[in-house]
Amino acid sequence: MFTRVLVGVDGEQGGRDAIALAKQLGGPQAIIALAHVYGAGLMPGAGAALLLGAELEESERLLEYARRAAAPGAQLISCADHSIGRALHLLSEKQGFDLIVIGACRHGFIGRKLVGNDTSAVLNGAPCPVAVAPHQFAEHPHDLVSLGVGYDGSPESQRALEIALQLRSGSNSTVNVLTTTALRGISDGTPVAVTFGEPSKELVSFGEHVDLLIVGSRGYGHGGRLRHGSPLNQLARDAPCPVLVLPLSGAKGAAAA
Repeated sequence: MFTRVLVGVDGEQGGRDAIALAKQLGGPQAIIALAHVYGAGLMPGAGAALLLGAELEESERLLEYARRAAAPGAQLISCADHSIGRALHLLSEKQGFDLIVIGACRHGFIGRKLVGNDTSAVLNGAPCPVAVAPHQFAEHPHDLVSLGVGYDGSPESQRALEIALQLRSGSNSTVNVLTTTALRGISDGTPVAVTFGEPSKELVSFGEHVDLLIVGSRGYGHGGRLRHGSPLNQLARDAPCPVLVLPLSGAKGAAAA
């Protein structure tokens, strides 16, 4: 399905969860790259250059350990940037990755303690699909047999359905669709549930019954821009299963398959 997968790692549980999910979504033939973003040494000050060099050494050590432990053969990328999201977006664009995978960890990639801050930065304006692994996913890996789709009639949700059907092809997976609006154009026999309520809460509940939840970014943030506390951020943080978020239609990677 996805052939070039970029995984954000942090030396913590979130990175291990992301690697485990990346291996499932990418499959045995996918090229997987582990990326670590550091940036404390970018701050102004006399000792910044020395700190940046030390950070690079620590980043490379962290990546080597992650590769040995969970992803033999993976490419390794250390990157200095103030923004986790910007760094992963630029890497995906420049090196042609068609999926970014991160973990829904309680702490940021560089130790920030604002829950969901880095997750939001990666989801916001991503040029390709972003998958978020739930906490402890690596400790309890399981096949993605039941695929869920959040459908609202938008082009992104239609693409989410198409990707789910592609993931199902050639496997024993099933596809189930949840919508909070009237359905149009779903006529292939895919099971559909219609509910009314807050979309993020309904989707989180839906996630209790599927192994992977696929949604589009439209409708989860004004103009595709995510903000702290937005429904998509809440979904990525609270969903009990992995979440695959597709970019707005027209974004590079929106049609990657």
